[in-house]
Amino acid sequence: MADYSSDSVSIDMEHLSPVGMEHHVRTRLGPLSVTIIGDQDKPSLITYPDLAVNHMSSFQGLFFCPEAGALLLNNFCVYHICPPGHELGAAAISPDEPVLSAEDLADQIAEVLDFFGLDAVLCMGVTAGAYILTLFALRYRQRVLGLILISPLCKSPSWTEWLCNKVISNLLYFYGMCSVVKELLLKRYFSKDARGSAQVPESDAVRACRRLLDERQSPNVWRFLEAINGRPDITDGLIRLQCRSLIFVGENSAFHSEAVHMTSKLDRRLSALVEVQSCGSMVTEEHPHAMLIPMEYFLMGYRFYKPSKYTISPRSPLSPTCISPELLSPESMGLKLKPIKTRVSLEV
Repeated sequence: MADYSSDSVSIDMEHLSPVGMEHHVRTRLGPLSVTIIGDQDKPSLITYPDLAVNHMSSFQGLFFCPEAGALLLNNFCVYHICPPGHELGAAAISPDEPVLSAEDLADQIAEVLDFFGLDAVLCMGVTAGAYILTLFALRYRQRVLGLILISPLCKSPSWTEWLCNKVISNLLYFYGMCSVVKELLLKRYFSKDARGSAQVPESDAVRACRRLLDERQSPNVWRFLEAINGRPDITDGLIRLQCRSLIFVGENSAFHSEAVHMTSKLDRRLSALVEVQSCGSMVTEEHPHAMLIPMEYFLMGYRFYKPSKYTISPRSPLSPTCISPELLSPESMGLKLKPIKTRVSLEV
């Protein structure tokens, strides 16, 4: 049982949200919102979203995908961690509060784990969130069982990214969450096809994300952006990661080259790359079904993985009717993941 009497962390509020139990946890670096879904006796999966969004707009598509959601919730209790001030209904963070660095955000995660009495966890993050979780894994290696990263970052910002981030930062500072900022953020998350055109309407995921961006507090988004735009290069440390890593990236993601670069620096025996065709950065929302089979393979390498008739995809090679001797080899069971490049067809 977790000890909730720590001097450095305390609980402010706890209430039932439509998708789980939300806790506001006060850490030494400020409060964080954590939404818990599932049985807390199960192994733990923590998530961290991209810039300006929260778990509702970063992971809802994945968890609402019946087979993928069943796969994850059958095996894990999910802890959705929001960046400071990114939860629904958040107030603007006082300008007197210091702007946290990427390292600070990673250290907050360790405090959240301490608060809930969690030891080692599986991590899933999108782009900026993937960077924060990778940094967390480098700083707290014994606390990370594995990484599932979607369009991740590992290098310092390129001049192009830095300039784009500065434009967004200045617009947020002076004009708030204006239409230009929203369009730049949606371009960051989704492919051109998902964003639509004059002839083709934008997808449901884009429309939902646009509505949620309207509710963001601009000063809070600005703070997270400043942390990410000042992030250090962590490439040299990646080879020392001893946890398994599964990387997804959309073929049309602005961070495609970053994901490929990151995969090349990880231990080849422990990492895999899945490239999703006709998709932007936020694979979890745009094409979550493409993540199912790779995650099934990935999770089979863990002793707590519990497949069931509800979690195995009928199309999956792990289905009892499709299992072959080759799939029972140590490599196929996830004991030594080789780097792969898989293009997932979107044809039904």
